[in-house]
Formats: sequence, structure tokens, C-alpha cells
Amino acid sequence: MTLLQRFMQEEDALGTVELILIIVVLVGLVAIFKKQLVSLVNNILAKITKQSNSI
Repeated sequence: MTLLQRFMQEEDALGTVELILIIVVLVGLVAIFKKQLVSLVNNILAKITKQSNSI
């Protein structure tokens, strides 16, 4: 096989591209929903703190 044919059949980089796209989508979602996520985490931590004081 020629070098060009082997290069065209190589699929190792596809996993890397897919992983990068997933990371980009996740970062985008976090950026879009940042306020809601911060509020959710704060509420959960407040509940944990409140319930731990009652024990």
C-alpha cells in the first residue's frame, strides 16, 4: 500500500476528534447553564449543612 492509502484508512484520530467534540459540547452547556448549576449546587450544599446540624 502506498503511504496515501494507509493514511486514508487510518481511523485512530476519529476517537480523538469525537472526544474533543464531546468536551466542547459539555463546556458549552456549562457556560450556558452556569447560573442554574451554581444555584443547584448551593441549594444541595445548604440542605446538607442544614441536615448535618440536626444530627
